[in-house]
Amino acid sequence: MRYVRKKLRIALLFKAIQKKQEWRKYIYLRITVDGIPKELSTKRLWQLSKWNVSAGRAFGNSEEGKTLNSYLDTIYYKALQAKKQLLDRDQEVTAEAIKNILLGVSEKKKMIMEIFKEHNEQVEVLLDKEFARGTLQRYRTSYDHTKAFMKWKYKKEDMDIHALDYEFISSYSFWLKTVQNCSHNTTMKYLANFKKIVLICLKNGWLDRDPFIRFKMAKKEVHRVYLTSEEIAIVEAKRFPTERLRHVRDIFLFSCYTGLAYIDVKRLTTSQIVIGIDGEKWIFTNRQKTDTPTRLPLLPKALKLIEKYKDHPLCEDGSHVLPVLSNQKMNSYLKEIVDVCGIDKPLTFHIARHTFATTITLGNGVPIETVSKMLGHKSIKQTQHYAKILDTKVSFDMKALREKLQ
Repeated sequence: MRYVRKKLRIALLFKAIQKKQEWRKYIYLRITVDGIPKELSTKRLWQLSKWNVSAGRAFGNSEEGKTLNSYLDTIYYKALQAKKQLLDRDQEVTAEAIKNILLGVSEKKKMIMEIFKEHNEQVEVLLDKEFARGTLQRYRTSYDHTKAFMKWKYKKEDMDIHALDYEFISSYSFWLKTVQNCSHNTTMKYLANFKKIVLICLKNGWLDRDPFIRFKMAKKEVHRVYLTSEEIAIVEAKRFPTERLRHVRDIFLFSCYTGLAYIDVKRLTTSQIVIGIDGEKWIFTNRQKTDTPTRLPLLPKALKLIEKYKDHPLCEDGSHVLPVLSNQKMNSYLKEIVDVCGIDKPLTFHIARHTFATTITLGNGVPIETVSKMLGHKSIKQTQHYAKILDTKVSFDMKALREKLQ
């Protein structure tokens, strides 16, 4: 909110406090904003007979009078600067506010970690309403990193928000990359979390300028690993010696054919599988990470896997569609699976989602807009990362162009 400029009047006057010595009186500064006055003493005494009431200054050319007038000029301009300071901070201009600045009475200092802690507490209250648990954990980790960085760099537990500048941000980035050994993109994620706290300060008018203004927050493009059609066929056809590997393989393949993230597969219930607009079975759910709706037609291979596990003890009551293990165990067993299959790729459960986006959909000519909707992306830019790495999609599109031109 931008406060309207108000009418300001500053006057220097005598108060009716009289000193016996030489009939001197105290000089007071009166600040009036929109007719509301506030006064404060200049702590200077002067003779009434040598005072110019209309000018608000001392008469005469004596050295004492010149010194007094110079001092009063300084106070006058400090009052004008106080008004400008309030306007620059987008704060309301009042006589009381100007007086407080002149007296050095300021609001309680705003501290970085206090604001960060309050922000995280608000996120926790809104958990499962506006924020996911993963988001809260992300901010908690960022809070811990920020606190540790301050102790490392400045030997302090907390700092005034006015200490935030380009040097603070660039030093924080250096600390994350060196002391914490974070990659460039992970560093940018932590800094983006911290920037949320800076934006709170800016929006409340506690900070005058953004310390991130000259800091580049661009992420480096990462090559996303995914399985090719041939590799998927190898995993599907492989006969594994243990039930646990067959179990993990099936759940991984289900994600390959649906694009659901680990947590969304784990939370999937039979009530979320409904008949869609085409009369076929669809998954109607919301992504746990972003709470965006996902509408996903089920492919035959995904339906076959659901049917396979419908009588499993964990799935009989409909609370689960598949008996999903912990993410840690899933990823551990997936490493065994790629070793057995002879696939030289660092397989994790999230690669199934990448595989759905590339090999299963885009690679088979499904439009990127449709893929984006099925993945539950908020922006098509998120989906374009998959299209960039898929040579088969380029080949598919160029083949269609050749046929059209011929």
